[in-house]
Amino acid sequence: MIGGTGFVGRALIARLARTNIAVRIITRNRERHRNLLVFPQVQLIEVTPHGPAALSKYFLGSDVVINLSGILNEQGPDNFQAVHAILAQNVAEACVKSGVPRLLHMCALGATPEAPSAYLRSKAEGEHIVHSVKGVETTSFRPSVIFGPHDNFFNRFAQLLRISPGFFPLACPTAKFAPVYIEDVVEAMIRTIDDKTTIGRRYEFCGPQVYTLKELVEYTASVVGLRRVIIPLDDRLSLLQGRIMERLPGRPFSTDNYLSTKVDSITNNNALPKFDITPRSIKSILPSYLGSQRKSARLSTFRLTANRD
Repeated sequence: MIGGTGFVGRALIARLARTNIAVRIITRNRERHRNLLVFPQVQLIEVTPHGPAALSKYFLGSDVVINLSGILNEQGPDNFQAVHAILAQNVAEACVKSGVPRLLHMCALGATPEAPSAYLRSKAEGEHIVHSVKGVETTSFRPSVIFGPHDNFFNRFAQLLRISPGFFPLACPTAKFAPVYIEDVVEAMIRTIDDKTTIGRRYEFCGPQVYTLKELVEYTASVVGLRRVIIPLDDRLSLLQGRIMERLPGRPFSTDNYLSTKVDSITNNNALPKFDITPRSIKSILPSYLGSQRKSARLSTFRLTANRD
């Protein structure tokens, strides 16, 4: 597994822990992710650089390789082209070199060569590359925004809402998403491994409901118990916010993120039902993990007023 230390990777590992499948995770920093070793079937392997020769050495004997590598913003050598296209090609070529018969590849909904953002264009390029490499049977996945405990979407907005001063200026408020539950995504991915009919296919995944970004942020505020006035920014101010926030630590929003929202993250070809999976909604799942944060916040306030640490 490449990129297995991220949000999707950790969920996939937890799901595979219920089977007898052994998992090798390729990482650049083994010590940072030692907590994954609580799963008995997991092996962490530190590999740098991620060229075909280096990767193929550790792919030997594997039945399937899963490439989950992805970044939302560029930082130093970790640019979109390197992570989404060049690494994807290295992984596919390493599969061929080491005799791995099967490759699962994570793309993104809305990724096309003509997309307005570098993120989506590079994702499309990487997907095209892995499907073009001969000698390995590839299936790719194109999810909308993925949610679940420890996600980078709703949890990020919950954090931003907490530090906002009663109002929240929101860029790209009309952008559309169909959030898809992490457990639904990883279950579908696992079901493709031994299903020969999925070879060469590109599957789109989304949840049961389409929302605007403004609706999602408003719902997040309600779940965590915050009263915030959401101020929708027009296109010009949304771009300006991206230019400002991409200079902040952690780059919570960027001009390329702004450009990505120009493509609605929705689909009319949701593949989850094809795998006998009924997509779960944010309203059935989100309160179970964001709602607990609301309770923790109330308890913290109570301790402070009672002069307790």
